[in-house]
Amino acid sequence: MGSRPAELRALLDSVARQDEPAVRVVVVGNGTGSLPELPAGVTGVELAENRGVSGGRNVALAKLREYGDVDVLVDLDDDGLLIDTDVFRRIADLYETDPKLGIVSFRIADETGQTQRRHVPRLRAKDPMRRGPVTTFLGGGHGLSMRMLDEIGGWPEEFFFTHEETDLAWRALDADWTVLYEPALLLQHPRTSPARHAFYYRLTARNRVRLAKRHLPALLMPVYLGVWTLLTLARTRSLSGLRAWFGGFAEGVLRPCGTRRPMRWATVWRMTRLGRPPVI
Repeated sequence: MGSRPAELRALLDSVARQDEPAVRVVVVGNGTGSLPELPAGVTGVELAENRGVSGGRNVALAKLREYGDVDVLVDLDDDGLLIDTDVFRRIADLYETDPKLGIVSFRIADETGQTQRRHVPRLRAKDPMRRGPVTTFLGGGHGLSMRMLDEIGGWPEEFFFTHEETDLAWRALDADWTVLYEPALLLQHPRTSPARHAFYYRLTARNRVRLAKRHLPALLMPVYLGVWTLLTLARTRSLSGLRAWFGGFAEGVLRPCGTRRPMRWATVWRMTRLGRPPVI
């Protein structure tokens, strides 16, 4: 969580209203200074420093593993809100019917019910209600199989912020797990832009390069990075943003990316059949 105690309490209240209760609830204070008072039954973990989105989620994952009684982990942004009371039951049913279901991505909509195009995890994003398997997912609201995480590992903490979901999804797909976008699972979230963060452009470019270096076959790396460079030049209107982007790109090229495990060509073909080959 960040520093939004009122929004966090509203989220926890919506979690408590679920008709199938959560086995455990963990709140991570990611270098916020101090956690607000939490409801009974909610475990709080306060970090001394901000370890980023990936680091905070890994802390929550480690805490849940200590209990040993959690099969599915649900991550929710602290300023999100569960409108429906059957979300956890629906998630449990999905995982019960498909043993190879690794990741379930929620639909994210603002207070007016509108879903931003960037919140639909596929290229053809006009219809946010179209359900189906995808190649990435939304960090604001999602479910993760604990068995999958035991197999492929947790979040890439060195990413800090941006593209950490894609890194996890690519590893899941390469291990033959399914990533499902389920728009019936709704998380209400205020309309925002990721560019509000000063480091957005730099980390976006750096982590894009890290994704390629960590996971793509050598033949696809220049194609993927070339396509995204052209798209960035076409879309970005901020000169300072472009300077930060290219600085991050250089950082990604020059610095270590972590362990390299190129995905199988069978995974490349699977992603292509799902409508998003790993070149865009």
